[in-house]
Parts: sequence; C-alpha cells; structure tokens
Amino acid sequence: MRNMRLAKREVTETEALRQILEDCDVVRLGLTDEDGMFIVPVNFGYELSEENGARKLRLYIHSAKEGRKAEAFVRHPVAALEMDCGHEVITGEYTCSYSYAYRSIMGTGRVREVTAQEEKIHGLTLLMKHTDPEASVNFLPEMLERVGVYCIDVLEFTGKKREKKK
Repeated sequence: MRNMRLAKREVTETEALRQILEDCDVVRLGLTDEDGMFIVPVNFGYELSEENGARKLRLYIHSAKEGRKAEAFVRHPVAALEMDCGHEVITGEYTCSYSYAYRSIMGTGRVREVTAQEEKIHGLTLLMKHTDPEASVNFLPEMLERVGVYCIDVLEFTGKKREKKK
C-alpha cells in the first residue's frame, strides 16, 4: 500500500488494530461486476495474528449464495475493504476548522467461498462471537447447507486514527 500522507495517524500496533476490529460492527466491501463497481456493508468475524513480524488478517462473512455480491465474488474475487468506528465531531472556531475523530482499517483482500463444513462452522462462529459474544452458537445442518460463507484473506491493510484533542 502507499505510504500514509499523515504518518502520525497510522495505527501500527497489533493490539490497537485488534481493538478497531472489535469496535467495528460492519466492513464495507468494494466489489466489481459487469455493471461496474459497488459497495456492500456486511457483518464479519475475524482472525488477526502475527508471526515473525508479519500480520495476517482474515475476515469471514455470510451471504446468500446467489445475487450480485455472490456473483462478484466468483467473477472478480478481489475486494477493497473499509471499516470505521469511534466517530466524533471535532468542533472548530470557523467552518473549515471542523474535523472528525475516527479509527479505521482499509485494505484489499482475496475472496473465496468456504465449502468445507468445518471451516464454515469456524467462520460463522467467529462472526457470531464478534456480533453477539453472549449468544449461544448452534448450527442446524440444513442452515449450514443453505448459507454462503466467504473468507477474505486480506492481502494488505492499514489502520488509521484521528483523535479528538482533550
């Protein structure tokens, strides 16, 4: 990825990135199909790990197996991704001195459909754990057969934050 213009806003610590992932409810995916580009917001589960100084981020989402999004995953399996949280207006003395506090992650990833039942359960469990940590997780076999589960192996990503001055 390009270097961030305001490097002081880049989030580089793994735990700070993990906190952004935890605090975001939705990831927005930028996809392409024969009609052009489009954005779709989806709930997600994630795995973030670090090994030998290299970070690995994997997102899991669920979807219908048919429709524009599912077709785009097959035809153009690379997605742009964006998530943000911690929104707060930063007031100023005049109009153009206003700003906005936030934390975000942006990147690109390769999308693949998950077909192995064990990985489907794993991905859906991560999604449920992220969406509602208190929910009991039990999967009906017919539901597992019907639902589409997709894994996004994130190829590159950056974290960014703008904090409100105290």
